[in-house]
Amino acid sequence: MKLNNKYFLLRHGEAKSNVKDVVSSWPEKFKNPLTKNGKEKIKEEAEKLKAKNIDLIFASDLLRTEQTAEIVAKKLGLKVIFDKRLREIDVGIFNSKPVDEFVRYFKGPGLADIDRIKNKTPGGENYTEVVKRVFDFFKEINEKYRSKNILVVSHQAPLMLLRAKIIDASVLKDVEKLKKILQEKKVTKGELIELNPYKKEDDGNLLRRVKISEREFRQGKGKILKSLKDLI
Repeated sequence: MKLNNKYFLLRHGEAKSNVKDVVSSWPEKFKNPLTKNGKEKIKEEAEKLKAKNIDLIFASDLLRTEQTAEIVAKKLGLKVIFDKRLREIDVGIFNSKPVDEFVRYFKGPGLADIDRIKNKTPGGENYTEVVKRVFDFFKEINEKYRSKNILVVSHQAPLMLLRAKIIDASVLKDVEKLKKILQEKKVTKGELIELNPYKKEDDGNLLRRVKISEREFRQGKGKILKSLKDLI
């Protein structure tokens, strides 16, 4: 998939549910704000983002992601655009229940992991459904914007699945491949990920395009470029 913008993914900071080891999805059954440690961690990440020239911030509308995004937005002088498609995976009957109960549900005979690509908790979502809504969101903003630096604030499952889908579009067809990616690419609380990091060769590509544009202009084939964005 061609990425038309530079993307940064940020998981929310530590929240009350993380400290109490309780699953918190939607609808939110209890107030679940960031902890003091969670807020401090996000403030540190916000400082890093000052150098990234962020243009847009999108976030899940759950309290912990809302607070995370607002801390960053305040530091960067931006507004947050909330989108329900970035919410945490719906865990159905296990919402507000202990994490251990939720995890045990997905352990089959001999404690083998149940395929969560297709299987889900009663009233909840499976990975396929999460990928669909998150990737629909991503495709929409990738088509709408060009040459922007975009921050997406969400939760562990949506961010891991989104990154896996972008890395390999066929990931949901191979259970073992997905398990490996999710094990190796976990997103910790308050972690900032640069989805398509800058590469040194980008300078060469941009310079080459500048030279081509200049040559074409001198030949009467080009147009006056008002900004570098015209090159991207």
